[in-house]
Amino acid sequence: MTAYAIAHLRQPGVIHPQVGEYLRRIQSTLDPFGGRFLVHGAQAQVVEGVWPGPIVVVAFPDLGRARGWYDSPDYREILPLRTDHLVGDVVLVEGVEPGHDPAKLAAELIDAG
Repeated sequence: MTAYAIAHLRQPGVIHPQVGEYLRRIQSTLDPFGGRFLVHGAQAQVVEGVWPGPIVVVAFPDLGRARGWYDSPDYREILPLRTDHLVGDVVLVEGVEPGHDPAKLAAELIDAG
């Protein structure tokens, strides 16, 4: 099942040179794990709540490969280039299967409660 790495970066503005280096090197860390950018630095059109800063979404073939990328030595080597200069949150999450039925999920959740 497709999985995603989602980052909410809360510090828009001028890019530190080390963040530029991170951006130059990140794709080579994604390639061995089948990672590809779906959204990269886009500003959200906030329709509910507050969401300061840009969004990044990277798709992976599955959660194991997403986790493998995040934990890989190549990614860990460049990670401080971003984390030392940008404030944000990053999550890894599985997507849903084709044909996902939210009504079925609602029934299961209600029955379990």
